Amino acid sequence: MTRREWCKRYLFFLAGLFINSFGVSFITKAALGTSPISSVPYTLSLGFSPTLGMFTLYMSIVLILIQMILLRKDFPRQYLLQIPVSFLFSWFIDMTMELLGFLSPAAYPAKVICLLLGCAILGFGVFMEMAAGVVMLPGECFVNAISRTFHTDFGRTKVAFDTSITVAAAIIGIVLYRELAGVREGTIVAAVLVGMIARRLNCTIGPRVNLLLVR
Repeated sequence: MTRREWCKRYLFFLAGLFINSFGVSFITKAALGTSPISSVPYTLSLGFSPTLGMFTLYMSIVLILIQMILLRKDFPRQYLLQIPVSFLFSWFIDMTMELLGFLSPAAYPAKVICLLLGCAILGFGVFMEMAAGVVMLPGECFVNAISRTFHTDFGRTKVAFDTSITVAAAIIGIVLYRELAGVREGTIVAAVLVGMIARRLNCTIGPRVNLLLVR
């Protein structure tokens, strides 16, 4: 990889990371639940002073530590990039939550529209991160570590991981608030749509984007 391509890929990744955070915040502002990976941080942020971004950072650090325990000597050095990326991502989330402070849809149709727009934005951000091919977020690295350690299929492990943290968020909500505070129908919609959008974009414009990055 040339220095020019390296710079282009990392800049593209950073742009994707910001768009990813914007999508997470947009979905959260729809007030129909949030994306599976953000469900635990969001549920905790509803009852405690740390922000959604800060709880996202805490969860990321826990996931990185578990990866180190699972992989031990096989923990790739490049996985350490998850640490600065996690700090940046948490900051982006809090920034975009502030930027979208005005957004508070009251009518259910308006909430659905915000949810769908958020899914589209998040899906595009995920596609950009995939296309950059330089760093994975802790959630994906954690799934990869589980898959490598226990020799399981990555796709099925990802589904199991998303399901597990969504259930955990639901339990936390019931215990702390006596309701499904951070998990609603929007969580299921996001779980289905975001991946579909990212894969569709990867199939349609992925090759052209890759050509632009390598030139």
